[in-house]
Amino acid sequence: MTSKNIIKIENIRKPVEKEIKVFEKNFREVIISTVPMINLINKQVFNNKGKRLRPLLVYLSARLFGNINEITHRAAIFIEILHTATLIHDDIVDNADTRRGVPSINAVWKNKIAVLIGDYLLACSFIHSLKHRDYYLLHSISDPIKRMCEGELLQIEKSNQFDIDENTYLKIISDKTASLFSACTEIGSASAINDPGKIGLMKAFGENCGMAFQIKDDILDFSGRKNLIGKPVLNDVKEKKFTLPLIYALRNGEKTEQKKAMEIIRCKSSFKNINWLIDFVQKNGGIDYSIKKAEEFASKAQGCLITFPDRPAKYSLMQFARYCVDREK
Repeated sequence: MTSKNIIKIENIRKPVEKEIKVFEKNFREVIISTVPMINLINKQVFNNKGKRLRPLLVYLSARLFGNINEITHRAAIFIEILHTATLIHDDIVDNADTRRGVPSINAVWKNKIAVLIGDYLLACSFIHSLKHRDYYLLHSISDPIKRMCEGELLQIEKSNQFDIDENTYLKIISDKTASLFSACTEIGSASAINDPGKIGLMKAFGENCGMAFQIKDDILDFSGRKNLIGKPVLNDVKEKKFTLPLIYALRNGEKTEQKKAMEIIRCKSSFKNINWLIDFVQKNGGIDYSIKKAEEFASKAQGCLITFPDRPAKYSLMQFARYCVDREK
């Protein structure tokens, strides 16, 4: 796409702008504590907030079928608190120093405190939902939480073995990323309607968006600039994570180049060969193939919405699917 056609998240957000503002206020209130240190760390979390993509999906999925209600608001809060907690824990697992271009919680406060803050946030999300008897929400989110843990552990196992194929990679990203996207659209739509067929389509929409989003994230690890994506280029490779661009290139490259690429990854050297590895992936079609796969998932996501009436929320959701592929950070 040309730069003038790049989809902006601000435009996607328009049908639910008012609700997003309410969300920001409520989100802060739910995680406030009587312990000053927790509030100080939470301030760092707020100052480094992301695009709120997951609450946005919750709200748009509800808006597609009618009015947004208190259950929708609580679902958006639960999802974002959960997501924030998992990011904090991910940074500990990955020993990451930065998050969105600024020092991570574990880099500033060390691992012990970061673990406890993540746990605290998880507790806040469950307490808030139980207080309002949001049992459907808790039921719907329990499996994605389990899958996120399984996906992370499977990725660690395969990274240690230097053994991962495309199908395993797709399972990992389905569990780690797409499961939460799917929960957003399922819970959001279920807060507005009681129609298993339509909710099922929305759940599939979220799953496919999540797949496209993560594949694009992995493409950006090879092609994005640090100042744009908020983390070092080839960060995944340095952590021995085999993502789709690399998997495809290793499958299709010449034997001697495959061997050299694996040596670079195994050594975890100072990465003076970083440009060679990027060229290896690009030359052997890793980026192009991954873009094609991301496009396929985005198209599947849009296909889930075809039968729904045309309205602003539907247009925003269609645009969101494209955003997952077209974004530059």
